[in-house]
Amino acid sequence: MNCSVPSMNWAISSARMESTSTTVPSIVVYVTVPNREAGKKLSASIISEKLAACVNIVPGIESVYWWEGKVQTDAEELLIIKTRESLLNALTEHVKANHEYDVPEVIALPISGGNLKYLEWLKDSTREK
Repeated sequence: MNCSVPSMNWAISSARMESTSTTVPSIVVYVTVPNREAGKKLSASIISEKLAACVNIVPGIESVYWWEGKVQTDAEELLIIKTRESLLNALTEHVKANHEYDVPEVIALPISGGNLKYLEWLKDSTREK
């Protein structure tokens, strides 16, 4: 299963999140991790707990940020997490409990629409709360 294409048999149709009863309000969550191993471990635990339908691990990003009074630069990997809006608090707590950073990045963006079958799969692949 490739989480970007849940099934080859599904017809492509689009949906606005507010216009269908077969989907739920959904979000994309960004979390950065220090390396591939940490990303795989955290992603697997998120999926095992049904806190998300899919996590993409994007290698090779460079983060520049303010920390402890100075500019820091680090190589990181980005997790792109697709989940229900209702799971954001549980997902955030899970990341905080299982991440090695003192203050892990957890930011969410709404999904305003997309492939109806993918959004239905997202709903069916996650727990309710």
